[in-house]
Amino acid sequence: MTSPLLSGPHAVHGAVAGSGPDAAVAAHYGQPVAEQRALAAGTAVVDLSHRGVVTVTGPDRLTWLHVLTSQRLDRLAPGTSTETLFLDVQGRIEFDCHLVDDGATTWLTVEPGEGAALADWLERMRFASRVEVADRTGEVAVLGATADVPGWDGRGDVVRWRDPWPAIGEGGFPYTEDPDPAHHPAADWSWSEYLVPAAELPGLPGALPAGWGLAGVLAAEALRIAALRPRHGVDTDDRTIPHEVDLVRTAVHLAKGCYKGQETIARVHNLGHPPRRLAFLQLDGSGHVLPAPGSDVVVRPETEAEAGTARPVGTLTSAALHHEMGPIALAVLKRATDPQAPLLVREGTAEDGWTLTAAAQETVVSPRAGKAVGRPTGLLRGGPR
Repeated sequence: MTSPLLSGPHAVHGAVAGSGPDAAVAAHYGQPVAEQRALAAGTAVVDLSHRGVVTVTGPDRLTWLHVLTSQRLDRLAPGTSTETLFLDVQGRIEFDCHLVDDGATTWLTVEPGEGAALADWLERMRFASRVEVADRTGEVAVLGATADVPGWDGRGDVVRWRDPWPAIGEGGFPYTEDPDPAHHPAADWSWSEYLVPAAELPGLPGALPAGWGLAGVLAAEALRIAALRPRHGVDTDDRTIPHEVDLVRTAVHLAKGCYKGQETIARVHNLGHPPRRLAFLQLDGSGHVLPAPGSDVVVRPETEAEAGTARPVGTLTSAALHHEMGPIALAVLKRATDPQAPLLVREGTAEDGWTLTAAAQETVVSPRAGKAVGRPTGLLRGGPR
């Protein structure tokens, strides 16, 4: 369903529709760079009302979800935010859930278009458990912010999820070169999802606190990419396992009991390496258009003429124009790709001509990552900020 802030009688003047999974909300409201700066400064809210919202109630809700997902949830305290994954039997990610329990209800938000599918799957998994599942998409709207929105945390009809990234949760493990979360490039990352009644969306622009405004989803995406934060369905595909995108850090408990996909999680972590790895790309800013997600990534050859025949080493997954760093992107590369190699992002065809964008890579997931290499002493613990 398209956001009322994007179209209809309550549409915000200047709103421009997003694309791909974000087509139902505004990419920006006429000033994308200024909006991004405001969001980074903690004085803007992003309309994410297209995200799916699912609730689980009943006395068994946390122990039931604990059995089904990758995260330890049976002891989750009210108000504590976490991230959890539903995996297939091969350990590949099916749903990436932002989860918080308010003491009576467990709230899960997922990517656009996934709410009904998740609710349907959970309903089929109920059996004798004392739980009730509801798809609340369209009834409850998600709004994103990098700071506390004045007055919202004291409201009884507002639920807040705080992103634990990049802290290492209990039972989690970093797949970066440096295991210390304090040294992570996004150590100061702060992100929250506020779940508010969807009926309030049309009046949101006039109801924001003094000094606050709206920012489009382009602003949120730029900050997310800069924080090296993978997004399900954008930076992942139907083959992705959590290790490849560093989600063992926040969304997997390596010491919990059995769940679907656990065998792959344990085997890759204890005995091997993930076959692919997430990387950050600093793109050449001389062009006027960002390369499209899905573009091939190749190691830069000796001559530009060879670029068209170079074998891809990965795929560009998301790109944005950052207000300070310029054009940036995330890509999923083959694990064996040299971390020091200069890269090219390649679009087009041999017949129509190639568009090539130079890219300098920075390692997100280490090619050497795994239990046997760089494991920190003891268990690092982190938590929502």
